[in-house]
Amino acid sequence: MSGLDIPVLWAGARVAQRLKGNGSSMTRYVIGPDVAIRLAHDEAVIRGEDQILAPALLRSPLLSLLYQAVRRGEMTRKEAERQLNYVRGLRIRLLGDRVLQNVAWKVAGLLGWPDTFDAEYVALTQLHADALITLDRQLAHAVKDLVPVAPIEALY
Repeated sequence: MSGLDIPVLWAGARVAQRLKGNGSSMTRYVIGPDVAIRLAHDEAVIRGEDQILAPALLRSPLLSLLYQAVRRGEMTRKEAERQLNYVRGLRIRLLGDRVLQNVAWKVAGLLGWPDTFDAEYVALTQLHADALITLDRQLAHAVKDLVPVAPIEALY
């Protein structure tokens, strides 16, 4: 068993209890820009006992995705600004220290990824969270043996 497996097993049990309604402690979830935008679109109310984490890099892809959606005509600039303000109002703990970067490098190498962007979300989950929430099915499948993956509904 590698050092990466130990926190995964422990965290997975906590998330499973929470999803079944048996846990009462705070659960920490890592989200990416896809989830942040969906939460904003749905104007979701996040349970107070949950903590949302993300790598510090979250801001740039979030802004870029909203900008791209406006450019494609999928939403108005006003709607994009509303969603951006919603996300800014979420209590998201943004992290990006040296340890996170080192673990992200290892994750990207382990999975053969060409960059470390997604690996930062996985690394943050391994280091500080109970589960990763992503809408990207390919990402969820790729990391399922490294971190627990929870559905977005776990936040509601």
